[in-house]
Amino acid sequence: MNLSLRPTTLTDIATLPDIECSAGERFRDIPSLAWIADERPLSPAQHRQYVEKEMSWLALVNHCPVGFLLAETLDSSLFIAEISLHLQWQGKGIGRRLIDYVAGHAREKGFTSLTLTTFRDVPWNAPFYARLGFEMLADEGLMPTLRQKREEEAARGLAYELRCAMRLILR
Repeated sequence: MNLSLRPTTLTDIATLPDIECSAGERFRDIPSLAWIADERPLSPAQHRQYVEKEMSWLALVNHCPVGFLLAETLDSSLFIAEISLHLQWQGKGIGRRLIDYVAGHAREKGFTSLTLTTFRDVPWNAPFYARLGFEMLADEGLMPTLRQKREEEAARGLAYELRCAMRLILR
């Protein structure tokens, strides 16, 4: 597998919705979360905003896009807003490598941690991130901006008790 990682360019945007839709298909295996597979992907305009802010990175296999990671600045943390891998490329270490790559970028930019919100009990969510060194954060100790992310998710219909916030300290 010839894997390369790099910042997303404007010409890459057209490939991202298909990757996101494919990644969502994995949720069909969890009846209570199968609706996620039917969610609309981010629009090209939304992707353009991430690219223009230099907050989008791409994973390519043999020069073909197979995954992406979108991030936002959240205080001293780089918040992972989304990571999606095409279904056929999941479970091959690409997500881990993409997170490692973005963590290096975050360190260079002076961020102290990576943060994210995710499902507590979905095997490729919180348990996956925990294996990468992310720690689950107690809701009562969340910084206000991360608490706001959790509340926004709940307002969009993601059950608060099924989700959690996690952090990876960058050393």
